[in-house]
Amino acid sequence: MENGSPMVARAHLLAASGRNRFLACLYLVGFLDLFGVSMVVPLLSHHIKALGASPAVAGVIGSIYGILQLFSSPLVGSWSDVVGRRYSLLACILLSALGYGLLGLSTNMFWYAIARIPVGIFKHTLSILKALMSDLVLEKDRPLVMGQFNAATSMGFILGPMVGGYLTEFEGGFYLASFICSSIFILNAGLVWILPWTEGTAINNEGNLQTTTFHTNKLERVSPTKDKCNPDVVQVANGDITPDSYRSSWIQVVSVLKKIKNLACSDLSDILLIRLLMALAILLYHSNFTLAVDERFGIKPKITGYIIGYSNIVGALAGFLLGPLTRLYEHNVYTMLLHSSTVTFLLISLYAAASSVWIVIFCCTFLAFSTTVGRTCITDLELTVGGNRATGTLIGAGQSVTSIGRIIAPLLSGIVQEFSPCGPPSLGAALTLTAVLLMAVNKSHYGCIADTKLKNE
Repeated sequence: MENGSPMVARAHLLAASGRNRFLACLYLVGFLDLFGVSMVVPLLSHHIKALGASPAVAGVIGSIYGILQLFSSPLVGSWSDVVGRRYSLLACILLSALGYGLLGLSTNMFWYAIARIPVGIFKHTLSILKALMSDLVLEKDRPLVMGQFNAATSMGFILGPMVGGYLTEFEGGFYLASFICSSIFILNAGLVWILPWTEGTAINNEGNLQTTTFHTNKLERVSPTKDKCNPDVVQVANGDITPDSYRSSWIQVVSVLKKIKNLACSDLSDILLIRLLMALAILLYHSNFTLAVDERFGIKPKITGYIIGYSNIVGALAGFLLGPLTRLYEHNVYTMLLHSSTVTFLLISLYAAASSVWIVIFCCTFLAFSTTVGRTCITDLELTVGGNRATGTLIGAGQSVTSIGRIIAPLLSGIVQEFSPCGPPSLGAALTLTAVLLMAVNKSHYGCIADTKLKNE
């Protein structure tokens, strides 16, 4: 039967409808995830101070999360490629719920440190959700879907601190916020369990129909015959192993290590370096924002909070504009990344030299937009260059690079801030310029990859 027949067209329509419902459920899970986390995270510094920790001890314990995320991100991402998205997602959600539940029981520094361990290792729910969404959509639709997902999670990040701040007005407010966060994660686990993991048909990246079944532990797609004959661990289109190859835990371990080794030997090093430079630049921009605008313009923290909330809303809304933007760029993600990074460089430079608070607000507005576009584009570019057979590994590696930025940025910010309150954003602008130059040098190479992808589609 030809692909243009009414029956096939109807099958395409039904597949798209089912996929859209599934994606909407994933958006909800992502929103609840970041809503719960953002209720607690802004209160951590106050809580650890209330427990009697010195600034040095608080800094050491606070680094536990970043260090664990650094090493666990690629491991958990690869694990989700091997065992399937559903069970890996459920495990991460439930163990994160355990961590936040323990945080709600922490009445001394020992239990506070213990509570941060399961969260540091297994709080990769958003990464697995992104990998799952990448499995479900065409490459040309991926920036739009990722942008909408980022918008949904950003709304959770906007609302969560408001609720957490309100809860602190009550006695034991931090403990209450922690238990509510843990309960939200348990609710999310229930949502993931009852998601419609069984669908009829889907569309592969060539635009053809293929049978797709959401099994209880993975999304399987009918693989080419040559993949079925592979004597190694047999994988399906989204990187999961089939039931026939699901032999032992040892096979899972070997598969995880092999994926990480293949990633280390790939040609993604320059893309990951760009991610690191841009992450450092944005983290430096945010690192002393409240203090800098107070020293430079006399803006009090309350007003600064309104400015930050406003920029977060703009960033969330920007996610919905990624669809028209990618069509405008004809799905050339590398050029989008280059242009958005150039705009980011100009805006951070302007902010560092700002002479009035209105220039700061102008920079915040358009930085929220450019960073949203850049964050989505760099993830899509990693998946495009790295291939679709290890999306969890690729996204985990990207998160690991961002974790390195979170560890380095506070140190760099503290050093340059000794010279000027404009030091951190000025250094951030220099790092952004370095990333832009690196992208410009490699534009011809990745432009060819983008053109090849479009021809295949």
